[in-house]
This record gives sequence, structure tokens and C-alpha cells, in this order.
Amino acid sequence: MSIAVRDERGAERPAEVKPGSTVSAVHVVVPAGIHDPARISGGNRYDREVCADLRDAGWSVTEVAAGGSWPRPDAIAQAALARSLDALPDDALVLADGLVASAAGAVLVPRSERLRLVVLVHMVFGGMDLGGRDLDGVAVEERDESAVLAAARAVVTTSAWTRRRLLERYQLPVDRVHVARPGTEPAPVSPRTAGGGRLVCVGTLSRLKGQDLLLEALGRLVGLPWRCAMVGPLDRDPGFVASLARGATATGIADRVRMPGTRTGAALRREYEDADLLVLPSRAETFGMVVPEALAAGVPVLATEVGGVREALGRTAAGRPGLLVPPEDPAALAGALARWLTDAGLRSRLRRAALRRRETLPDWRRTGERIRSVLSAVRLEPGPPQIRGVP
Repeated sequence: MSIAVRDERGAERPAEVKPGSTVSAVHVVVPAGIHDPARISGGNRYDREVCADLRDAGWSVTEVAAGGSWPRPDAIAQAALARSLDALPDDALVLADGLVASAAGAVLVPRSERLRLVVLVHMVFGGMDLGGRDLDGVAVEERDESAVLAAARAVVTTSAWTRRRLLERYQLPVDRVHVARPGTEPAPVSPRTAGGGRLVCVGTLSRLKGQDLLLEALGRLVGLPWRCAMVGPLDRDPGFVASLARGATATGIADRVRMPGTRTGAALRREYEDADLLVLPSRAETFGMVVPEALAAGVPVLATEVGGVREALGRTAAGRPGLLVPPEDPAALAGALARWLTDAGLRSRLRRAALRRRETLPDWRRTGERIRSVLSAVRLEPGPPQIRGVP
């Protein structure tokens, strides 16, 4: 049997439903603009893939786009979200992106009594402070995040590291916090070069992603053969991007550092195909979706050991497909890069490990299956007394 469901653009299309099954409906609260090619983020990609999988599995998916600057909403954005949720029927199943949910305690907590709320956590905001500075200016009230997570029927995290952090910080019931790691798409294998000097760093150019640390490390390696592409949006922090350009010029490496801006789809795949090594110098990551993206092309990884990066990198019988260094340490980063560039045996070992890891990467269908399992369990839970008709 087939049914008509609406996609993210509002167009109807058929979806297959197994005989005897019923259509499940879910309302997915996401930041407005997740389908905008100019607004690239791992969270947006994850949300799109999950919604697509739910639709492909026959679920009726309604995206509730939360306008405003989340997770720093103004009163107008909060009121608009409240109106959207008030329009949903009693007992509706709601999957809310944590970028919105963590800053919407005043809206979500009281409405969780009549809605079946599941929160999808990409990043734990509470306590994520770096030397007195918040992450790219993002400051979320910890009590908001705590209250929303406590009110949710279930919480889905994108890494086991994030799950552990939530359990440690907020003492949530263990059986209500789940993991659905990001998937990857198959990609052509990158042809390696003899010297391994093609470096790529993928992510929004921002303090959080640490390109300034990479630039400082590269400035110590002017005598070695390398070129680096820093791929990602340039408009999130123009001042930071300008400081990178000044730094590259001051150290005499401006002609070896390329900042092409946002790349998606085939253009992003070409960046990986043209790379020998992914460098991820982030100050914080809950998973690091660019890590499996690179591994899907057989590209080894050099990353700072933060958050869930070790988990994303993984390990096979051929070993770990990359190198990990301490965060906020340009000297350690430079040392690891120097080893990579001067040790052909190391490059071969990491390349073999990356190709082996490529074979074990989960796809987005597995992510979707995990999300659907959690949503289905919440859908079958008894409703609150006022919904069940109990006085």
C-alpha cells in the first residue's frame, strides 16, 4: 500500500507502508533554514537526513521551522515557537533539535505535559566554556537545557561521548538517553600523492573549529612541502576570517593556504578526493562528522582529541586511521604534521587503516533506524493523565 506524504518543500509524494501497519506522524522542530545551501552545519545535515529517512520509512513528517537566532532567541522567536507548538494536536509526537530546545525551556517544558517530546542533542551547551569564553558567542542558560531534557520522554545524542556528558551533568535516567551516530555516504577513494602534502580542513571558519591553531602550526612548517585548503563558510565570523588572512600573510604562507568558502555535494567530495590528510583542529566537537566524511574517501585524519572525535575516528584491525593531539596546542599539531609529511611509512600505515575503516562506516539508514526505534517506543508509551482522560 502507498500513501501520500509531504516532503520538506510541501510537495506530495508516495511512500510505501507495509500491510497492516499504521502511519506514524512526527513533528520535527528544526532551526529555520536547514535546507539553505548557504547554511552549512553538521546539525543541519543530520536533521535533513533523519527527516528523509523517516519519510522513506512511511512516516508522516511535518517540519516545524523555528525562526530566529538559535540558541540565542529573542522574545519574538520564542513566541513564534510557542504558537507553532500550540497548533499541534494533543499527544503529538515532537522531535526537537537541541539547538532550539536547549534555549526554549520556557516554551517546551509546560507543553511537554500534552506533547510527547523527544530532544535530539547535537551539542551539550551547559558547561561548554573555553577559558572564560563561550563557544562562538553561544551562551545557553544551563537551567533551560536541564529543564528541557528532564521534561523530555527521551533524549537522542549523536555520540556515546555526548550521552556520557549528559548523564554526568544532568543525572538523567540512563534508559531515556540514546545514541544515534551520524551516517556517511559512499565516496570515491582519494588518490594519494607521494609526499602527502595536500591538507584539507573542513568546517565553519570560526574560533570553535580552531583554524587559527592550524595556521599557527603551519607557520612552523614553512620548510616542508604542503598546501592547505580551509573549506567552510566564511560569513559566520568575518573578523576571525580576516585575522586568518592577516596571519597567513604575516608568516609568509598566504600562497599556500586556500579559503574557498562553502562546499557541498560534488564540490565537497572533490575537496576530499584532492586531499591526502584531513586536519581537524577543533576546540570542541561532540562527534566531528567531517571525520567519517574523510574516511569514506580513504583519507586519514589528524585531529585534536576533544569530545567524540576518537569515537568518530574509530579503529580497525589495521589500527587507528589517524593521529590525535591535545587541543589548544599548536606545537603538538605542528609536530604531528611534521611526522606525517616526513615519514612515508606512517603515511602508508594510516592510509591502509583509513581504507579499512572506510569499509565499516555506518550509513544514514542505520542512523534513521535508531531514531525510528526511539520515536516508536515513545509513541507507544501511555499518555499523561489529562490526555488519557484520567481526572
